[in-house]
Amino acid sequence: MVSKFPAKATAAFCLITAGCFSSQANFHPFSDSSVCEGILRSSRAICTVAITVADYKYSLYGLPNDCDEYRRLLSEVHLRSAKRLLKLCEINKGFYVKAGQFVSSLRQIPKEYSLTLSSLQDQVVPYDFKVIKEVLVSNLGQDPSELFTWFNEQPIAAASIAQVHHAMLKDHQEVAIKVQYPGIEKKMKLDTRIMYSLAEFVAWFFPEFRFLWLVSEFTEAISLELDFVQEARNFETMSNNFRNNKFVRIPRIFWDLTTNQVLTMQFCHGQKVDDVVFLKGMKINPEKVAKKLLEVFAEMIFIHGFLHGDPHPGNILVSIEGQGGFSLVLLDHGICKKLDEEFRLEYCQLWKALILLDSRKIQHLAERFGVGKYYRYLPIIFSGRTIDSKSGIGKGMLVEEQKKMKQHLKALEMEDISSFMESLPSNFLIILRTDELLRSTVSKLGASKWVRLLTYGKYASLGLSLKSNPCSDLTSLALYTRLIGNIEYILLRLTIGVTNLVLWMEKLKRCLNKFYGKMSAAGKEAICR
Repeated sequence: MVSKFPAKATAAFCLITAGCFSSQANFHPFSDSSVCEGILRSSRAICTVAITVADYKYSLYGLPNDCDEYRRLLSEVHLRSAKRLLKLCEINKGFYVKAGQFVSSLRQIPKEYSLTLSSLQDQVVPYDFKVIKEVLVSNLGQDPSELFTWFNEQPIAAASIAQVHHAMLKDHQEVAIKVQYPGIEKKMKLDTRIMYSLAEFVAWFFPEFRFLWLVSEFTEAISLELDFVQEARNFETMSNNFRNNKFVRIPRIFWDLTTNQVLTMQFCHGQKVDDVVFLKGMKINPEKVAKKLLEVFAEMIFIHGFLHGDPHPGNILVSIEGQGGFSLVLLDHGICKKLDEEFRLEYCQLWKALILLDSRKIQHLAERFGVGKYYRYLPIIFSGRTIDSKSGIGKGMLVEEQKKMKQHLKALEMEDISSFMESLPSNFLIILRTDELLRSTVSKLGASKWVRLLTYGKYASLGLSLKSNPCSDLTSLALYTRLIGNIEYILLRLTIGVTNLVLWMEKLKRCLNKFYGKMSAAGKEAICR
């Protein structure tokens, strides 16, 4: 297959391979066996990426990107490439699985990749307990039998960097113990270095394919997840932010049993948030759960400015305890992001502008975010409407709008997508990923798009009124600012209602005119006869 590729693609394959092996040869903080293992994993990655890039160039060579044949072949290449990457992640395991999971959660990639790589979410083989026990003893200084009444050696959850065990302390408190796999940080440094090298070589040969922003975001996220002490602090920050919210539960941290590689927390019972069968069996309305889930994350983004950046269903449980018949248990706070106050306020303004379709305000804020050239696409990304939409909020796009949107999207090239993603602030990227994970869960729970849009609009209004007072304390100032925010939200709802009413009346007018025209034509035809 490689022999059939154009000379430039073949040269790319050879130079990428040579360059990355040279990079590894000069990178020697580990034992020989570790380097050999790293070279083996990296060799697979180098070959996979080189063949994939050459496949795109060779398969699509000479075809104009606005023809049907190009789009058909592009979809086929996407699918072939996604399957190659899936196989690579499954064989290399570890951070490659994590990278695949990270990519699959991004809405900005072709659906062939997100659907194919999504199968990685639940395919992690746990480590043998002997290895885990060594980590526990080296970090806690004692054998598990001396610290716990009982300790389940079978993990209740396993991910790419750690696994979780259920145990009971000597004082009969149930705990969940998250144990990091040994040597995982060294593997991360080597693997991410290779990912950077691959991204640089791809961008060198094919300038429109620039993925350094993706590698950078992934590296930052994985580095945060490896620091269990910081994760424990994130638990406490989140717990403090939601201390007055009866629908949210954050497990308590046991600091005397927590280190950089071991995290011990309160054990909380519950089922995955998207388990609709469980919810219905417990007489819990899935749509109500979806609404509360959106409210919790909207409060994080628009009010607290402190965001849980990995809300996949395994990290959010529904407990049958709590006000209203259930509560949401938030787990895994490794990827948390403190949003800049200036960004938080501007993001609040953006959502108000998106809901009201204030094109001038959207353009101004897009320029502030560094993507002014692509401001017309922000409403499509966040609200599913074009910037000059004539349909009501939460409604589907009109046929004319869909055609116009497809024309705009067809005009986009890979260079535009790379430029857009590179220009976005880091805060924006984590919000995009979080929002996509939430949309997927909310959709499974059966909630409409209208619920998400209104929830974000409400909390954007509250966020603007609260300014720098993020905690929901029952002080006179907090009550006053919440009152102002609620008034702004009511005005926003009225504006939306009036807009939808006007749009409905215009649609009714068109239908009546059309009906009148048909009746008039029928009447004239009858007279002529």
